[in-house]
Amino acid sequence: MLNGKRWVPWAGWAISLWPAFVIISSATWKLTRNAWYVGEFARIGWPDSALPLLAFLQLASLALFLIPRTAVLGAILLTGYLGGAIATYVRIGEFYPPLVPLSTSMTAWLGLFLREPRLQPALGIRDVGDRPAIDDLPFLHEQLRDATALVEPLRHEHDRRVRRR
Repeated sequence: MLNGKRWVPWAGWAISLWPAFVIISSATWKLTRNAWYVGEFARIGWPDSALPLLAFLQLASLALFLIPRTAVLGAILLTGYLGGAIATYVRIGEFYPPLVPLSTSMTAWLGLFLREPRLQPALGIRDVGDRPAIDDLPFLHEQLRDATALVEPLRHEHDRRVRRR
């Protein structure tokens, strides 16, 4: 789909700069023990002694993300790290701060998707050329039929249990 377009990898690298900026800023605040950041960490339940380790995890994951051969591993590690940040805020009932790690993670994956053409087929995106997308319907029908066959016995068991009550 996007293979062969010379601007696509460059756009991916440009988009990847945003998560890099966010991660570097966060790690810098941790390593310099920025007063606001230390206070925020205490408020959400983290000891300030964890700041250097978290900064190292961020920077190591970012380095892997920026090296083309290890970019997918880096994106996975960044996603895990940022998922922990989301979970920390959700645990204390705050739903606005998670937008930063969520959008950072999503932007990292978008940038990587554009940088790394091998990811496109892994996500089911392929170049169909002149073939209309409707040709995929028989395949989808087979998948749906197979999934229905797997679920059908469970549905019957559920109906039988409900009738017993």
